[in-house]
Amino acid sequence: MKIACAQINTTVGALSQNTKAIKEIITQYSPKADIIVFPEMALTGYPPQDLLFEPKFIKKTEEYLQSIATCVVETPVIIGAIRKEGNQLFNTAVIFQNGKIIGYRDKTLLPTYDVFDEDRYFTPAKTIEPIKIDVNIQQVSLGIQVCEDLWDEDYSTKVTDELVSKNVDLIINISASPFSINRLTKRIDNVRDKVKHLKKHFIYCNLVGGQDELVFDGASFAVNSSGIIIGLANSFESEIIIFDTENTDKTSVTTPSEEEQIFKALTLGVRDYFAKTGHTKAVIGLSGGIDSALTAVIASNALKPENVLGVALPSEFSSDHSVADAQLLAENLSINYNVIPIKNINAEMLKSLKPVFADTEFGLAEENLQARIRGNILMAITNKKNALLLNTGNKTETALGYCTMYGDMAGALGVISDLNKTQVYAVSRWINKFYGKEIIPENTLSKPPSAELKPNQVDPFDYDLVSPLVDKIVMERKYVDELISDGYEPEIVKDMLRKIRLSEYKRRQSAPGIRISVKAFGVGRRYPVVNQFRDD
Repeated sequence: MKIACAQINTTVGALSQNTKAIKEIITQYSPKADIIVFPEMALTGYPPQDLLFEPKFIKKTEEYLQSIATCVVETPVIIGAIRKEGNQLFNTAVIFQNGKIIGYRDKTLLPTYDVFDEDRYFTPAKTIEPIKIDVNIQQVSLGIQVCEDLWDEDYSTKVTDELVSKNVDLIINISASPFSINRLTKRIDNVRDKVKHLKKHFIYCNLVGGQDELVFDGASFAVNSSGIIIGLANSFESEIIIFDTENTDKTSVTTPSEEEQIFKALTLGVRDYFAKTGHTKAVIGLSGGIDSALTAVIASNALKPENVLGVALPSEFSSDHSVADAQLLAENLSINYNVIPIKNINAEMLKSLKPVFADTEFGLAEENLQARIRGNILMAITNKKNALLLNTGNKTETALGYCTMYGDMAGALGVISDLNKTQVYAVSRWINKFYGKEIIPENTLSKPPSAELKPNQVDPFDYDLVSPLVDKIVMERKYVDELISDGYEPEIVKDMLRKIRLSEYKRRQSAPGIRISVKAFGVGRRYPVVNQFRDD
C-alpha cells in the first residue's frame, strides 16, 4: 500500500484555512495514494485549549468535517479532529471514504503532564477497535491510534497491543507531538520496540509548525514489520511524503547536533508566531551581549533581515565595545539598526525622583530604572512600527530572577527563554561555524556577560556551574539532598532554590517563550507564586 502522510502546518481555530489546505491535498494525492493520513487535530489546530468549551467552535468543526467528506472519493482519508457525542467530547481520528464519514477512532490515553491537559476537555475512547476500509478491491483492517496512545508505558491500557491482538494489518498513529531536543530518536525507538514483538507495519504522522509556546517538528516516519525505517519526512518543514509498505529499502536516520535542532526549532517558532498573528516586523534591543545577539540571528533567519530592527540603548555605564559589538552584529546580519542613548533620559528621571530617592545610596532601583527606560523606548518603537518586540532573556537568568520586570522582561515572545546560558553560547558558536564566518562577533562570545547597569558590573554567576544546577532543579525536580549528592555545595544549592522560588511572580508576567526542552517555564510548569514550601 502507498500511504500519503500529510505533515502539514495548521493554525489553531483557522477552520476555513485548514480545511482548504486539507481539501487541496486530498484532491492532489487521491490518485497517487491508497490512504491519505493527516496529523492529530489537523482540522482544528493543536492545542485548541478552551476553544473546546465554545459550542460554536465545536459546531463549526462538525460542519467543516462534512465539507471535507464531499471531496473524498475512493481513497480513504484519516484526519485528526474532535467530535461530540451527547455531552462528551473526544479527540478523534475521522475516517472518510466515498463522500462520507465511515467511522471515528477516539483517543484512549489522555495526557495530563507537562504542556498537556487533555482530560480537562476530552473523554477517553470507550472501545479500542480496528476499522476496516476498502483499498484496491480488498479489505484492510487498520489500527488507528492518536498520539499518546503510542506512549503507554505508564498506563495500564496498551493500545497498540490491543489493536494488534484484533488482527490489524497496519498501525497508523496520528500525532501532534511537540519538539524537544532529540525527541525524534525517542519516537523511533518506541515504535521499533513495539514493532519488534508485534510484527506490524507502523506509520507515524506528526504535525509541524509553531503554536504559541510549542513547536511541532514533523519528522513523520514509517517502520516496516521487520523494524526497518522505510521512510522519514523532513523535520521542521511541511511535507507530503508517500510511504510504500512494500518498500524494503532502509532509510538512514541521522541525528543533527543539539545546536542545529535548537536553531531550526526556534526559527520555526518565531516564523510561525509572526505569520499566525499577522505580524511581519520585529524589534530587538541589542546590548552587544550574547543573548540579544543570538535572538537577532534567529529573528533574521526567521523573518528576513529587512524585517528586523536592532536598537542599541547605551547608558553612562555602557562600554564602547558593547555599542561596537551591537553595530557589527547588525552589519553582519544586514538588519536595520539604530542607536538611542538613554543617559540624558535617565538623568531627567532621577532628577524627578530625587524627592523620593533623597538620602539613599545608588542601588537596585537606579539600576533597574535604566532597564525600564530601555523597555519603554523599545515598546514605543514597536508600537510606532506595528511590530513585535522580541524578548532576549535566557532560561538560567529567568529562573534566578536576574531580570527586570517592565524592563528587559518586556516583549511579545521569549525567543531563547528555554535555553540555559551554556546552550546560548553553544548555539551561538554553532552559528558561526555553520555559516563559515563570524556572524556573532568574537568579542560578544568571549567577553564576560554584563547588564552594564553600574560601574564595572559583571553577571554575579558562574554560568558553567549554575546553568546545569538550575536545569537539575527545574527539569529534573531535584532538591537539596540529591543535589548535594551530585557534588554541589549546600549553600549554593539552597541559594539557587531560594532564588527560583522567589522569582515565580516575575515569570508569571513574562512573555510566552518557545519550548525546546522537556520542561520549560510557562504552561508546562505550574508553581504557586505564594509558596512557603522548604526542603532545607
